[in-house]
Amino acid sequence: MQFGDILLALTPMGVVVVLMIGLRWKSARAGLAGWGVALLVASLRFGATRDVLFWAQVRGAFFALYVLYIIWGALLFYRVTEAAGTIQALSTLLQKISPNRALQILLLAWGFASFLQGVGGFGVPVAVVAPLLVGMGVQPLSAVVIPSLGHTWAVSFGSLGSSFEALRGATGLAGAVLAPASALYLGVVCFLMGAATLWAAGRGRMLKSGLAPLLLMGSAMAGGQWLAARGGLWSIAATLGALAGLLVGSGWALIQRRVRRESEKLPATLIRNALLPYGVLLVWIFAYRFIPALKGLLDSVIIRVQVPGVTTARGWVTPAGATQSISVFGQTGALLIYASLLIWLLYRRGNREKTGTFREVWQKVARSGVASTIGILSMVALATTMDHAGMITLLAQALADAAGAFFPLVAPFIGALGAFVTGSNTNANVLFGALQRDVAQTLGYVTPVILAAQNAGGAIGSTFAPAKVLVGCSTVGMGNREGDAMRTLIVYDVAALGVLAVVTWFLAQSR
Repeated sequence: MQFGDILLALTPMGVVVVLMIGLRWKSARAGLAGWGVALLVASLRFGATRDVLFWAQVRGAFFALYVLYIIWGALLFYRVTEAAGTIQALSTLLQKISPNRALQILLLAWGFASFLQGVGGFGVPVAVVAPLLVGMGVQPLSAVVIPSLGHTWAVSFGSLGSSFEALRGATGLAGAVLAPASALYLGVVCFLMGAATLWAAGRGRMLKSGLAPLLLMGSAMAGGQWLAARGGLWSIAATLGALAGLLVGSGWALIQRRVRRESEKLPATLIRNALLPYGVLLVWIFAYRFIPALKGLLDSVIIRVQVPGVTTARGWVTPAGATQSISVFGQTGALLIYASLLIWLLYRRGNREKTGTFREVWQKVARSGVASTIGILSMVALATTMDHAGMITLLAQALADAAGAFFPLVAPFIGALGAFVTGSNTNANVLFGALQRDVAQTLGYVTPVILAAQNAGGAIGSTFAPAKVLVGCSTVGMGNREGDAMRTLIVYDVAALGVLAVVTWFLAQSR
């Protein structure tokens, strides 16, 4: 393995990081520059032929469209709820439930965001919660960072356990073998990121104020997910854990109200205005997930393309397969659109003057969405180009080789690398699951522990990936400050990865 190859493989993402974080370029410009570099390096150094590059862009385009469907749906949902007064109502409701700002942050950015990750998926938690935090007076940058950290622990078992299922498939190991260690690691991440959300919201003062609900909610969420995963309920483990945390946090708030002897009843109208839109959204998501007839109807039109296997001039093989499937009527973006339209009709009928016109809503959506669209397209194209040229696997193998006997210390970072480049914990587990398994077995480390580090590291890496950061920034008018969000998130996430590395070192030793 030549050092020059490693250095060049790092170049495309290095260009993006330097331009966005160092020079504060917008994501669209930085992404296009990184994509151009990736195409040049892949073709001139790694032997990517025209066929390899073409099919890499096809795969990238379908995944980008999948992501963009969610972004535009989330933007529409946000603008409709904004016009309906939902954001203001929810802010008022939280203040009435508890004056404790820390508890409000935990309920929204930790509990609710994680619940959305459990039932939704890519980008939805940040896209939905960040505008709510802005409505509560949180600065836009912090409003993106806080839920990005908060939902991290729910990524792997969220989205019906897709990332965990990818790890099972890539390694060939049984879920019963992988689940306990994975859930244990994610429990550590849960507490780390719960504390991080409070620190990002107000540093030590906020952490001290929210310590009691942090411990209570964290125990419920981490424990609930661990028990569900142990019981084989991988697809809903994150959902159940988040729900347990929300119930405990809400119960704590109500107990504190009684201690303060607050007798004021919460207005039914306020509760309805604050919660109805999110109830409508969750009904759509649950109905789609758990009513087979509805799911079959909405998934009747699925777009995907079969991709042939391709080989670079240097012998790197990308096997044949299919692009990302896009369910035209059943994808998360479509469910967001259905919920948005229903909410619009309900609120428009009740207060025509307050909600304005749909054209005004759509104009706001378009202004926010165009720049993000360009950024997502270029970032995903960069990732699939690197993948098809073998550059991502080369970087992971280099990390493993360099670590040697200290491999457990780098295992979480390998997972984070894959998710950072591709924007997906699922993709990271597909890319590096087998690699981590083989290295662990060769060096005599406890394999489920190494794979749990891969899984948890991928969850963390996905939250500061450019593609993910773009999703959150697009909904709060931060289309030109994605680099600032990435810079802030990296500090927290690298610290969390360092904790996981130490944990892995002690738990992975052969017995």
